[in-house]
Amino acid sequence: MTLLGSAVEVLSTADPAAKATASHRAAAAWRAGDLAIGAAPPPPDRPARPERPLLLAPKEMPKRKAGGNAAKRTALLHALAHIELNAIDLAWDLIARFGTERMPRPFFDDWVMVADEEALHFELLSARLQELGAAYGDLPAHDGLWEAAITTSQDLLARLAIVPLVLEARGLDVTPATVADMQRAGDDASAALLDRIYRDEIGHVAAGMRWFEHFARGAGEDPQLHWQALLRRYFRGVLKPPFNDTARAAAGMPSTFYRQ
Repeated sequence: MTLLGSAVEVLSTADPAAKATASHRAAAAWRAGDLAIGAAPPPPDRPARPERPLLLAPKEMPKRKAGGNAAKRTALLHALAHIELNAIDLAWDLIARFGTERMPRPFFDDWVMVADEEALHFELLSARLQELGAAYGDLPAHDGLWEAAITTSQDLLARLAIVPLVLEARGLDVTPATVADMQRAGDDASAALLDRIYRDEIGHVAAGMRWFEHFARGAGEDPQLHWQALLRRYFRGVLKPPFNDTARAAAGMPSTFYRQ
């Protein structure tokens, strides 16, 4: 197996627990020096998925709110588990779709690390759901994250601009309030789990920022201006406050990027 082949293997694994295990296995082999970058068949347009959860359009999803009763907290944790499952595939798709032998090794080190941590996040959220008497797949989920992957499938800079630097960065904005809601509801276990994920995600946004700047400058582009141009082209929404300037700055993203 090669690193790119392992990435395609993860993307082609439908069972969520097996996908997370395959992600850990590939990451460990890469860190041990057992995988060359190599080559592989093209990644699938969409990763393999289990029969459940039912996937709905984002506008069809019921509204979620943290805190409150156990059912609402379970629904929120289920939604976050779905995001993390997609995040496993997004990291490996980035490697499989855009990785070549010409890429610097630290590029692969970073995204293998991200994929490994996203798999752990999914496992932790799945375990917490089980403690609450639920399981991943019990509730519907939406496919919005993979729509962003499809839209940016031909452009590495666009992928970096939209996935880590918009979608994951938004998680940095909203998670502290979610943690506080969980604490107010007396769910300290879920609050601690989300805080742990939040701290890891700062590193994921930092990886996106680091490599976006690297490849933008390599293409002769001003990173800030090019990021804003890519948002106008590829991002359907509008960046709205509140912004977590502290966490974004810790990830290397200055406020001038997103406050204009």
